[in-house]
Amino acid sequence: MVATATKPSSRPEALSRSRAIASARPAAAALGAIRGRSRISRFATFALGTIWLVFALGPIYYMALISFRSPNEYLSANAWLPIGGLSLSAYSDIIHTAAVGTDFRNSAEVALGTVVVVVALSLAAGYRMVRQGSRYAAVSFRVILFGIAIPIQAIVIPLYFITNKIHTYDTLYGLVLVLSASLIPVAVLLMVNYLRLIPRQLYDAMAVDGAGPWTTFTHLVVPMARPVLAVISIYAGLGAWNNFILPLILTQSNSDQVLPIGVYQFASNGEYSLNVPVVMAFVMLSALPLLILYLGLRRQFVKGIGGFAIR
Repeated sequence: MVATATKPSSRPEALSRSRAIASARPAAAALGAIRGRSRISRFATFALGTIWLVFALGPIYYMALISFRSPNEYLSANAWLPIGGLSLSAYSDIIHTAAVGTDFRNSAEVALGTVVVVVALSLAAGYRMVRQGSRYAAVSFRVILFGIAIPIQAIVIPLYFITNKIHTYDTLYGLVLVLSASLIPVAVLLMVNYLRLIPRQLYDAMAVDGAGPWTTFTHLVVPMARPVLAVISIYAGLGAWNNFILPLILTQSNSDQVLPIGVYQFASNGEYSLNVPVVMAFVMLSALPLLILYLGLRRQFVKGIGGFAIR
């Protein structure tokens, strides 16, 4: 007997193919709509970012351009276009001013001392609060956070009397202590929230290897806390470098004068009261160390902000 093979009909395959095409059309249309919306959202994000960048960099560009003009060019030339000639006379006047070097040195010492104190105390306090987990640590954390609710302007007069009483008035180290105390609450909040991201298994593994609290702190916590240390360093450095009200109240002599007070005197007193290019050049030079600090710590800063965002 000869077996005959029957050829399957192609009609069911055609029907199934047409049904698949028909069901795929809405999905393709939906995908196209999603892609269209994503293009619109990307364009809107780019446009808004560009507008924000213009508003953010506009004053900086204006300040930098005015600092390279002479007083006559500032009054006659276009303020937004680099025409009419540029000059370094404003920077030359600042460099040849003896008080400027003292102001820079004092601000650098105050900012560096504040960063060291804030970073060291916030790291130690954050590690203790996260690892101990007792009621005393929780109460201490809440007490420290209470400092965020107290504006420094509200207690500046009591601070004046306290610093005068303990003989730290009109001293740079007294200014460092007060600035550090005003910045520590936010620094501790950042540190505690970041250290809580470290898994407990890592602490247990260090304990199994025989590591004590100090070894765990130096070999585990400090390396993993580098991003948040960069964030706190920039925060403390910026707060100490730009603070105006505390140096104005807590210092008096010219030998302890810092940059914000120097800029104020340049803008309001003496022969530079109407010399806007000199004031702008002074502000540009005072902002340069902060820019260098940010560029040096920008990678760790981005990692630290990313850690908070993931949390």
